[in-house]
Amino acid sequence: MGLFKKNPFGHYLILKKWLIRLFGVLTHRRYRGFNELQIEGSGIIKNLPHTNVLFVSNHQTYFADVTAMFHVFNASLSGRVDSIKNVGYIWQPKMNIYYVAAKETMKAGFLTRIMAYAGAVTVERTWRAQGQEVKREVNPNDTENIGVALNDGWVITFPQGTTKPFKPIRKGTAHIIKNHKPIVIPIVIDGFRRSFDKKGLRIKKRGILQTFQIKEPLDIDYENESIEEIVQKLEYAIEQHSSFLKVIPKEEIDAMEDLNEQRRWGY
Repeated sequence: MGLFKKNPFGHYLILKKWLIRLFGVLTHRRYRGFNELQIEGSGIIKNLPHTNVLFVSNHQTYFADVTAMFHVFNASLSGRVDSIKNVGYIWQPKMNIYYVAAKETMKAGFLTRIMAYAGAVTVERTWRAQGQEVKREVNPNDTENIGVALNDGWVITFPQGTTKPFKPIRKGTAHIIKNHKPIVIPIVIDGFRRSFDKKGLRIKKRGILQTFQIKEPLDIDYENESIEEIVQKLEYAIEQHSSFLKVIPKEEIDAMEDLNEQRRWGY
């Protein structure tokens, strides 16, 4: 790697590498120590192409979810299947992993700006800004940047655009899939909501079992499937379709809502 080599977004790769190494070492015990991350299906990671892969996942915290993905992906690429044992895998991280994040979140403070340098592709929310409901057009530069990231490597996105469970999938993700035809890998996570605060920076409770399931690539007919059909396929894949509510005990749903309310008033 050249000392002054940059990625398509103008970030120096050597600086990005050291940031990933630093955050990797600092956060490892959050998933293997204070809590235990149970991984399933990471064996497929090593066989994925170098570029144009889109990971879609449900969302439970702002940063702990995507940090866990950096750990799991890099551990798998180094030969650790379904394990993040021995953080040495982070020494030579995959440099072209990106994640989609709200622009206002990543500009909220000094720490988040540093974290953004490690791989954020920032977008403006079209439905919410500064805690208020809004309606605005999609910024074409945002979707173009996601395309640039896919062309350069792997992209992680949370298509619901919120940490609240069972909210609708945003159609923008389906449009990106139609336009760029990436391999789409669903991920289903759990336990992060109970382990961390809403931002995913502070450990809220220890000894929580965190689950991380990587599923097989989605079978998508990019030319003939409609946006609505792709949205529904995503909802089922990340287990956020409304039908899943029918098999979840009412007590668990009430507990999730109560926890969401506490997290809402906490910030």
